[in-house]
Amino acid sequence: MTEPGQVVERVLVVIAHPDDAEFWLGGTIAGWTAAGVAVSYLVLTDGEAGGFDPDVPRADIPRIRRAEQERAAAILGVDQVRFLGLREGSLLRPSRDLHVAVVRAVRSVRPQIVVTWSPEWNWQRFRSCHPDHLATGTLTLQAVYPDAGNSFALTALLEDEGLEAWTAEEIWLINSPHVNHYVDVTDAFDAKVRAVAAHTSQSGHYLDLAGRLRGRLAPNTAPAGLPDGRLAEAFQVVSNR
Repeated sequence: MTEPGQVVERVLVVIAHPDDAEFWLGGTIAGWTAAGVAVSYLVLTDGEAGGFDPDVPRADIPRIRRAEQERAAAILGVDQVRFLGLREGSLLRPSRDLHVAVVRAVRSVRPQIVVTWSPEWNWQRFRSCHPDHLATGTLTLQAVYPDAGNSFALTALLEDEGLEAWTAEEIWLINSPHVNHYVDVTDAFDAKVRAVAAHTSQSGHYLDLAGRLRGRLAPNTAPAGLPDGRLAEAFQVVSNR
């Protein structure tokens, strides 16, 4: 985990679908950006299979979800959002180009921390183990190590694009079955709710969105060692040093 005094200037969040970041670490992101940390997103798919309203034309969903993601990111103070525009399910058959794209993002952003999905099944949150989530975790970890930090790998990124090798110091995994780090997000909870609400096509049918999100975070309070009423987001932090 980030040690006291360790400087974190940049964070890269690699997610499968628009809204992944806000639902799972919106409060943590808000805390980072408030402290001056530059946070960037890499969104692998447009989440065209998501939503709840059958009256919304399916062909419109990618455009809608990108716009929602940009609004949500702006609420949290995110520095940059990049979209790869892949189709849902395509992450299960990763290509060399996709691997290079994720390595490119790491070398471009040069983050101290990379946040992504855990590649492991979490049986306590089975419905969060979407195949694209698991695949995103695997893809990102394989990009972070070894190729992003190996100057002898993917040399065209340096020769053609000027992107030098970069080693992220930590990887923070969401929906992991092995949580070892909590972030108190109580003071950023309102920002998290507003950011999730910006994903109207995904959350507009919830009558009490704040209550739903509070219910997701409340089980973290005791294991995080926080007093009643405080809220925390949970991660598995893996050192890459």
